[in-house]
Amino acid sequence: MKLSDGVETAIHCTAAVAGLPQGAVMAAADLAEFHGVSASYLLKHLKALVKAGLLVSVPGPTGGYRLARPAAQITLLDVVLAVEGPEPAFRCKEIRRNGPCAPGPSAFPRPCNINRAMLKAEQAYRAALSQTTIADLNSEFLATSDPRVVERADSYFTAQMRPQKT
Repeated sequence: MKLSDGVETAIHCTAAVAGLPQGAVMAAADLAEFHGVSASYLLKHLKALVKAGLLVSVPGPTGGYRLARPAAQITLLDVVLAVEGPEPAFRCKEIRRNGPCAPGPSAFPRPCNINRAMLKAEQAYRAALSQTTIADLNSEFLATSDPRVVERADSYFTAQMRPQKT
């Protein structure tokens, strides 16, 4: 299974925004710079995260993005579904009914066993993604990362974040 690059970007940006203090936002351009991606590319994924109710977009010259709910309530599955959509990765086209040897639809009264197997795998994959939250990722990052990485990320976000009036 191959997920789009947007999934990685969306997860990293959601995790980064989760580290902001209460009420602060981060501009899309700053998130794009931090992750080394184009702002126009990132905006597409940020909009998907907003549409899914994972991020809030604060308009205006001092606006930006913040979490829509606590990081402990946002799973990897939430982010994947926001970017990739709810459709399963495998979509059976029933090709077993095609070709010169297929006797017709009545010869296939049961669902395709390949489709069943693939959907079973998808369910397991989604279940695994639903068990990891953005808060889990951030806790692990802080506990296992090189202190220089943590310090530099913290310095960047502290300098770029935009406090919002409540």
